[in-house]
Amino acid sequence: MLQLRKWMPLILLTVAGFTFNTSELTPIGLLSDIAGDFSISESRAGLLISVYAWVVALLSLPLMLYCARMDFRKLLLSIVALFFVSHIGSFLATGFWTLMASRIGVACAHSLFWSIAPPMAVAVTADGRRATALSALVAGGGIALVAGLPLGRVLGLIAGWRVTFGALGILSALILLGLLRFFPSIPRSGENESRMDMLRDILKCPPLMMIYFITAVIVTGHYTGYSYIEPFMDSVLHIEAKAITATLCLFGVAGLLGSFVMTRYFPRYPRQIIRISCLGLPVIMFLLLPLSSLSIWLMTMLCILWGLAITVYNISFQNEIIVLSPHNSAVAMSIYSGIFNLGIGAGAFVGGIACNNGLMADIGYIGGSISLVAALYCLFRYLPRRRNV
Repeated sequence: MLQLRKWMPLILLTVAGFTFNTSELTPIGLLSDIAGDFSISESRAGLLISVYAWVVALLSLPLMLYCARMDFRKLLLSIVALFFVSHIGSFLATGFWTLMASRIGVACAHSLFWSIAPPMAVAVTADGRRATALSALVAGGGIALVAGLPLGRVLGLIAGWRVTFGALGILSALILLGLLRFFPSIPRSGENESRMDMLRDILKCPPLMMIYFITAVIVTGHYTGYSYIEPFMDSVLHIEAKAITATLCLFGVAGLLGSFVMTRYFPRYPRQIIRISCLGLPVIMFLLLPLSSLSIWLMTMLCILWGLAITVYNISFQNEIIVLSPHNSAVAMSIYSGIFNLGIGAGAFVGGIACNNGLMADIGYIGGSISLVAALYCLFRYLPRRRNV
């Protein structure tokens, strides 16, 4: 029982990570349902993904700087409370724009959560095992792909997309109660440093700037393909709805495998893992159409490798950021979160343009070309200058 209590803060953060990522991903699985309910096109419904991501991108740094001196526990409780209220708003939305407004509220909570969650996970983990803490946190996001997105899709198809958002609101209320009971106060480092000093220290670190550039480009490419993977499998490959749900589920299973790989192998082979994950993403997307057209099983294998690659990429660079900026990790992570979501929004936007111009079949080629730029930059610029972190 004492052991469980010791690990409870990390467990709660992991469950919160699952809930936040499920909420972010839910419109992907229910895009057609939401579009049909409001009598709008799928590309317009896709704005729920793009606007959400852009709000996170724009507000992550300003909100984190504004809250930089706030006690992490109080801030976390406020974030989850905002998440809960916003999901009740989504459940009660009377039109597309009221749904959009509630999603913006969720995005504000998201922007702060993923800024503070990684350093908090490291701080509350027994024996300070950084890779374990980050892998557990990202595993929550992986479980969102395995269980959250498919279950949300199934629940939405059976009872309506509003019920999915309502269920996320109930789950967030339970998390809030758990945090009130078990989550400790966390000592802050660098408390006396001004907000401008925090930002200046980060901007003067060239490896961090490289990570931010790589992330912006590679995530844009990834989400160009992934944001529209459901309509791609439906309208291009003509895969049945059940098979689409199963494939999305396997994408998430691969994310869990990626978390295991990181915990076990990243401390020993960091450069090799970064190299493989960055190159793997464009290669997989280039193969999306030609291999998927041959067999649904090849499509499934590609999705497993795709989920593995993006999860390993994400954990790798979160680890790099925390080590490169140990005293201002929350602010550094807020920039990373903002840029990551800028890439999500840009990718969904580019994918939407592709769909509107009859290029749905080519989203893998388009996304892969974008990601390849970042992969080459990582190989030839970042890795040669990487510290031994």
